[in-house]
Amino acid sequence: MVKPVGDIRRSLLPLSWLYGGVVNLRNWLFDRNMLKQRSFDVPIICVGNLTVGGTGKTPHIEYLTRLLSKRYKVAVLSRGYKRRSKGFKVVETDSRVQDVGDEPLQVKRKFPDTMVFVDANRVQAIERILATERASRPDVILLDDGFQHRHVKPSLSILLVDSNRPVFEDKLLPAGLLREPLSGKNRASIVLVTKCHPDMQPIDFRIYANGLDLFPYQKLHFTSLEYGTIHPLFPELGGEALELNDLRKKHLFLVTGIASPAPLVDKLEHKTYNLYTRFFPDHHAFTKEDIRSIWEMVASVDDPNKIILTTEKDAVRFLSLPFLEEEMKRMLYCIPVQISFVNENEQQSFNNHIDKHVRNYQANSRLPGEQNQ
Repeated sequence: MVKPVGDIRRSLLPLSWLYGGVVNLRNWLFDRNMLKQRSFDVPIICVGNLTVGGTGKTPHIEYLTRLLSKRYKVAVLSRGYKRRSKGFKVVETDSRVQDVGDEPLQVKRKFPDTMVFVDANRVQAIERILATERASRPDVILLDDGFQHRHVKPSLSILLVDSNRPVFEDKLLPAGLLREPLSGKNRASIVLVTKCHPDMQPIDFRIYANGLDLFPYQKLHFTSLEYGTIHPLFPELGGEALELNDLRKKHLFLVTGIASPAPLVDKLEHKTYNLYTRFFPDHHAFTKEDIRSIWEMVASVDDPNKIILTTEKDAVRFLSLPFLEEEMKRMLYCIPVQISFVNENEQQSFNNHIDKHVRNYQANSRLPGEQNQ
């Protein structure tokens, strides 16, 4: 007899307590400077979360990149999760996904003028980035998924919380999804509740505000996902851009390797009567066998009016596959995603906060003898 998930998780609670003890000790050592943190003379904005799985970090990194690139030279530093290479790498638009990771390559291709780097050792990476000639140095560094990487002391931390998985109702690994106790939220200057329904009600805002119980110095905002025009992944083979409303009569085969496909599925279920899904693990490296199984699913529907849809992150990996047949390439489409703020006034407040932080940090770093803490 298979145990219910709830029973299995409860049986893992002793391991969660042990894990929590280790994490709490580590944070205690950092908080008392017994484990050292490095600060730098350039603003470093950390974007991260308390949980494993997708909270929408990449769309938020892209939002910040788009916002800051209007006035500053921006660099994005990521670990490059599941890449096969080691050490420090500069991400170029023609880099191989297996060398730099899918998300950093996605960011670089969307923002070719932005500097993008990968390195598991963030301190070492920042030192190398800032060791270049002054004219080449970034004005601000976005630290992707660095909330638990406490050896770097960011100038500003943004914590992302998935609205569909409230952290104040979760438990520590392995019984839950929390990487560290909820008290870790206190290190954040800004908390963003992500993947919200655009029509959130006042009661929903109060639930999150009360559950998170933030300090007065912490800002709380709510963001949602907006999906854009669908475009062919291999435009050289033909195919036209599609709006979401164009999907109504199509057979749509959604193929993803992301942590949380539910918001996209929910969106598409309202746009087509014929949705078929195939989900793979996050950052999945597609194999020939995977492609064969996907094609079998597509071929099982005897209707020419069909497309294969994937996400931007998955698209980076699909583009790197040397064994895709032309027939499948013609059917592959990609759906872009951006974030929007549920409240437009909050968006302007957030933008102003970020811009003011970068300007003030830069100004202070130029003062003689000023120490950035």
